[in-house]
Amino acid sequence: MITTAAVALLLAAPALAGVHEVWWDITYVHANPDGLYPRRVIGVNGTWPPPPIQVSSTDSLLVHAHNSLEEPTTLHHHGMLFNGSSWMDGALGLSEWLWYPPGGDFDYVIPIDASGQHGTFWVHGHSRGHYVDGLRAPVLIHPPHEAHNYDDEFTVVLGDWYHDEHAVLMKEFLSTDNPDGVEPVPDSPLLYYSHVPTAFNENATLSFEAGKTYRLRIINTSAFAMFMFWIDGHDMRLIEVDGIDIEESPIDLISLSVAQRYSVLVTARNDTSSNWVVHANMDTSMFDEVPETLNPNSTSTIVYSSDAKTVDLGFITEYSIVNDTALTPLEAFAAPPATRTIELVADFNEMTDGTNRGMFNEITYTAPLVPALFSELTLGPNATVATAYGPNSFVLEHLEVVDFVIKNADDNMHPFHFHGHVPMIVSRSPDYESVPSYPPPSAYQPNPMRRDTIDVPAGGSATLRIIADNPGAWFMHCHIEWHLESGLAIQLIEAPLVAQERSEGRVPGIMAEHCNAVGMKHSGNAAGHNSAEDLSGWPLGPKPKGDELRRGKGQKMSGGLYWYWLAYWHFGAIAGLTLAALGTAIWYSVIAKRPEPELDEEVQEEEKKVLLPPMSELKL
Repeated sequence: MITTAAVALLLAAPALAGVHEVWWDITYVHANPDGLYPRRVIGVNGTWPPPPIQVSSTDSLLVHAHNSLEEPTTLHHHGMLFNGSSWMDGALGLSEWLWYPPGGDFDYVIPIDASGQHGTFWVHGHSRGHYVDGLRAPVLIHPPHEAHNYDDEFTVVLGDWYHDEHAVLMKEFLSTDNPDGVEPVPDSPLLYYSHVPTAFNENATLSFEAGKTYRLRIINTSAFAMFMFWIDGHDMRLIEVDGIDIEESPIDLISLSVAQRYSVLVTARNDTSSNWVVHANMDTSMFDEVPETLNPNSTSTIVYSSDAKTVDLGFITEYSIVNDTALTPLEAFAAPPATRTIELVADFNEMTDGTNRGMFNEITYTAPLVPALFSELTLGPNATVATAYGPNSFVLEHLEVVDFVIKNADDNMHPFHFHGHVPMIVSRSPDYESVPSYPPPSAYQPNPMRRDTIDVPAGGSATLRIIADNPGAWFMHCHIEWHLESGLAIQLIEAPLVAQERSEGRVPGIMAEHCNAVGMKHSGNAAGHNSAEDLSGWPLGPKPKGDELRRGKGQKMSGGLYWYWLAYWHFGAIAGLTLAALGTAIWYSVIAKRPEPELDEEVQEEEKKVLLPPMSELKL
């Protein structure tokens, strides 16, 4: 049954818009996609993998979700902006505590028609690691007229696969027995095409006809692994990045970090005497150890004729990553000058409780007792005070332009994802300690690349600019599932007073009902108090032990990838100097940087001895 709030949202849509409805019963099923180990997975309507969602950009999407699992779950439609309705974002602990408990229902309203978005997205569980166990599917948004011409399209779904369930893996990962924070290594890579979801890896095929041009939408739905994708005997041209149409750009090898998406055009060969291999390899440089039993390489086949031989040109000797800053969005959007800068240093460390956790600015994320969005909407004037939301919460003023400078002090690349925004990549540095960012963040950029999930290499930095035009509460986090659950996240509290005004009478009442049913608070600050400062009763922490235990910076990234970043940076610098000589660069003043937040000093000594559960195991 559609909730009253859902009806209100739909009625507020443009008059010519339609409503695309989908019914999802989230269930346990059994599957064996890699052919090595049958296991329980999370599927939809009794099947796995869940079906893709296809919708017109002129419609709203309404997902009727029923929870047939043994525990609460949520759905996050990754990359969707949710303009003015951040309570639909599905982020556990931030936009809600319980959307729907076991046996419960909820209607997700995704106002696609109001967002102006189209392209390649995906939907996945955003609580208790459910997407690691299979709750993930493509979401394809089709505009009335595509920017590029092609004859047909296919969706390529990549993902890492574990034989153990997420709950088992988390107990091993976030444990005093794992002080170095070694992430669980997948048991297999998976590749399938969404139009034939029952065939995986070598059993999956694409049928090509001579001379036709195909769009391949490629999605990395992994929990951990970066994938390298290429096709033997065929040229690829990039046309889309994370839902942003771009000018065609030829490419031989595509790197996809967790949650990233690309579309390419591939023109079929005129010579149909051979079939050709499609490669999707996990980048094992991300793994602390590579088990002897792991084959990180998956392949499928482009088929021209069932009688033709298959050509496999073998492996690529050295990987490289996509230089996204060199790509050009088709819809130009000039970067306005920043009015505020927030610096964030991402790192890992062994903590006072013996676990290894992710941190921004030496602080690990602790899920609040009241979701940040509920605090924002119920605190009145106190909602503008950052301390009300706890450490690593940043209150943004309405329409201010904010630069997030993310510095990666860890020894691996990280894909950082913004909820509610598609940041502009205005600057990068391959080594934030010794190499200035280029181009300078103050430089005028008429059309910087935009995307919602951005790689920051080990030791490097990225300056990401957003306009605070989407009132609500939003996550920014590493999209490697193990890193999010170990605390590599912050909260953005955007335009609280505007959010209060615009949300009045629109938040589904069932959210409060679910919280009441399990004794959870849904008003007040992060600890449930009507105060801007009193966080008593909320166990914060743990704290890092010390610098000597840090995992290190810039040591683990493969030499090839590191030098690839350096080469791209220098190439960009040379190109930028040339443009400056031509007089096309305009300079703006730089706003003084805000001080980094201090650690909360009210963490009691006895709390250091308590092993706090990961976000996925919070008992509601």
